[in-house]
Amino acid sequence: MSQTHFSRIGFMASSVTEAQNAKARLQERYGTHDLGNCDVIVALGGDGLMLSALHDFMNTGIPIYGMNRGSVGFLMNEYAEDGLIERLAAAFPTVIHPLSMQAWDADGVLHEARALNEVSLLRQTYQAAKLKISVDDRVRLEELICDGALVATPAGSTAYNLSAHGPILPITATMLALTPISPFRPRRWRGAILPSNAKVRFDVLEADKRPVAVAADAQETRSVVRVDIIECRTDSANMLFDPDHSLEERILNEQFSGF
Repeated sequence: MSQTHFSRIGFMASSVTEAQNAKARLQERYGTHDLGNCDVIVALGGDGLMLSALHDFMNTGIPIYGMNRGSVGFLMNEYAEDGLIERLAAAFPTVIHPLSMQAWDADGVLHEARALNEVSLLRQTYQAAKLKISVDDRVRLEELICDGALVATPAGSTAYNLSAHGPILPITATMLALTPISPFRPRRWRGAILPSNAKVRFDVLEADKRPVAVAADAQETRSVVRVDIIECRTDSANMLFDPDHSLEERILNEQFSGF
C-alpha cells in the first residue's frame, strides 16, 4: 500500500445535490485546499466526473481519489465520511495513459484529443458506416460495415467496450482492445487485441453518404473521414483505490460477474 500522507486535500463534486452535500460535509470536517495547490483531490460523483477530473489534472502528478455519489461508479471507491485521512494513506496508486486521437473532418480540419476510456466511431444517420482499418500502416480490414468501432484502453475496457462485447483487459496489460460495434459485414469479426504501441487508423468509406462521428471520451467530432489513434506514453493520470477495491481487482471481478 502507498502509506502516503496527504496533508492538503482538495474536493470536487458533480452538480447533483447528493454530491454537493457530501462535498460540503467533507470540507467542513477535513478542511479544503485549492485544487491546483493540493496533495490529493477527492472527487465526489460518478465515473463521468472521474474522467473529467483525470483529464483536467493529467500530467500534474496530483492523484485523484473518487468516492461514489453518482449513478455509475466503476472508477470510484465506496463513499464514507469517516477515516478519510487513513483511507487516503492506505490507498493503492494506479497510473493510466490516455489514447491520443487525431481526426480529420470532411473540410480537412484536424481535431486532436485524449481519451482515457476509449475512442469510438459511430454512424451519424440510419446508414451503416463503412470503415477501412489499418494497424501500423498495414491494412488489416478493407471494409467493415457496422454501426461503428472503438479502441479502448485497459481502464476503459469495462466501459463501452464491454457493452459492445469487447474483451476485458487487465489494468497492467500493455494492450488495447479494437472492437466493432454491431458489425454487419464481416458479421463474425469480433475485433482484435493489439499491443499498446500499435497505431490504429480508420478511413471512413463513402463518407458523404455514410457520415461518421468520433468521440474521444466525451469530446465529439462529427463528419470525420480519417481517425488515427495511438497510446500516449508521455501523458499520465493518477488514481487512488482502496486496497480491497483496486481497479485491477475490479476488472478481474468483472470477468466473473454478470451471469
